[in-house]
Amino acid sequence: MTQIFEVENIKCGGCMNTIRKGLEQMPGVSSAQPENEHGTVTVDFDESKVAPDAISLKLADMGYPLVGENNFGKKAKSYVSCMIGRVTAE
Repeated sequence: MTQIFEVENIKCGGCMNTIRKGLEQMPGVSSAQPENEHGTVTVDFDESKVAPDAISLKLADMGYPLVGENNFGKKAKSYVSCMIGRVTAE
């Protein structure tokens, strides 16, 4: 299944790297393609192994909540994830 998630706080390539790596580590997720310009993440996953809600929760946990669910704590977490993503970029 493919689903597009509209998220907050994607600022750069570091953010996109963090999102991609974080989601692709989840069992059942085969690929994750963040899009900085549109604030979306396209995820290919096996819905018998992972639910869309679990993907949304993982995104929020990394600091990239769904549109409308942002707060100061999630913004701060996204900045940390962004920096980690920049350091660990391939």
